[in-house]
Amino acid sequence: MMSDWLTSLKTDTPQQGFELAIMLARNAVAYTQPSPEIRERLRYIYAENADSLIATSHVVATHFQTVAAANNYWK
Repeated sequence: MMSDWLTSLKTDTPQQGFELAIMLARNAVAYTQPSPEIRERLRYIYAENADSLIATSHVVATHFQTVAAANNYWK
């Protein structure tokens, strides 16, 4: 289990919010596949797969929606 790293969804700017969304996606992968060796071995597979990259963008976009809602970016 990772140490506590997510203390808030609040960010000062939408750019920081997007970076937080990326961090959320990356940490979700680390939680579900805790072995760095396995993640590294799999990286080359999805790095050249358009469907995998599009799926990654979708996950980040979903996380960004959550962060944006927490920060009222849509006002």
